[in-house]
Amino acid sequence: MQRPNYRRFDSVLFVTTLTLILIGGVMIYSSYDVPLSSNESLLKSAAARQMFVAAGGIALSMLLAFIDYHVFISAYRWIYLFSLTLLAFTLIAGHTSFGAQSWLGPEAIRLQPSELSKVLMIVVLARFLGQSPEALESAKPFLLSALLVAPPVILIYLQPDLGTALILFVTWVGMDFLAGVRWRHMALLAGAGLIGAPFIWFKLKGYMRERILTFLFPGQDPSGMSYNINQALISIGSGGLWGKGLLHGTQSQLYFLRVRHTDFIFSVLAEELGFVGAILLLALFALLIMRLIHIALSAPDAYGRLVVAGVATMLVIQIFINLGMNANLLPVTGLPLPLVSYGGSSLLATLVGLGLAQSVALRRKGPESESLL
Repeated sequence: MQRPNYRRFDSVLFVTTLTLILIGGVMIYSSYDVPLSSNESLLKSAAARQMFVAAGGIALSMLLAFIDYHVFISAYRWIYLFSLTLLAFTLIAGHTSFGAQSWLGPEAIRLQPSELSKVLMIVVLARFLGQSPEALESAKPFLLSALLVAPPVILIYLQPDLGTALILFVTWVGMDFLAGVRWRHMALLAGAGLIGAPFIWFKLKGYMRERILTFLFPGQDPSGMSYNINQALISIGSGGLWGKGLLHGTQSQLYFLRVRHTDFIFSVLAEELGFVGAILLLALFALLIMRLIHIALSAPDAYGRLVVAGVATMLVIQIFINLGMNANLLPVTGLPLPLVSYGGSSLLATLVGLGLAQSVALRRKGPESESLL
């Protein structure tokens, strides 16, 4: 194990993370909360609940940062078993909300195991893909990683939660590519996907197919599923350069825009803070991903590089899908915007991933001054 060098703690990554969380808290308050009376509990505020989870998540993230990530790599069997057990138990005894049986625990502190599994599987996959280039010439690491990722993807899909299952699958594909898996092995995956596409289409839940068809043919929408997308586009387009101001967005404050504090929080931000606010948010996300790439490139070994690359891939895909959904460039999937959307499980899982990235940063190669860049 390597001892941490605390001077290599990535302060830019940490401050960027905090800034995004605070922006999320402000937008959740603006889009969803109502002023509390003097006798009401602060826990009735969604923004306050999000900040409480954020405080706990940051503390957990710091704890993970100071634990050598090799400890988690070595315990990959137990991490994998824990992840599958959580997902299986969720299917048996989980709570249902918004049509998906995805939550465990009492109402006040419910956890969404699928969110945590996305991060846990990054550690497991890094263990199998972090091999020498010579080992990756064989199809064995690729096939083993495919066999490992299939059960959690299926269990998450059965909840049903297509969006999170898709994020985990694409994260696996991205980690394969970044690990150096040969193109011929990746081509086999693409071929299998093309052959299985018709089967997958008819196995999708009815509402999943409707969302895709609504995206492809917005003019033919008898169920009205495109309503929220239209309201999101109005929100984004009406913000102008500087926006209408916090608490003054008509689409959110007059409740035209639904699920505005979760899936469509970017639309609320674009309406209330305008083009300038939207660009600032995108710049912060770009900075976050750039710091993760910097840590991955200076990681002391392939395991560390793949853990950070997996976290970066997971975040990039989720940001891309959420923003594409808000702008009607992709079908609605119900995926939150990392660190910004309301949702304790998503926020906690993201902070766990960033804590693992900091663990790699504290043990990375290169001059100590790099942590200040």
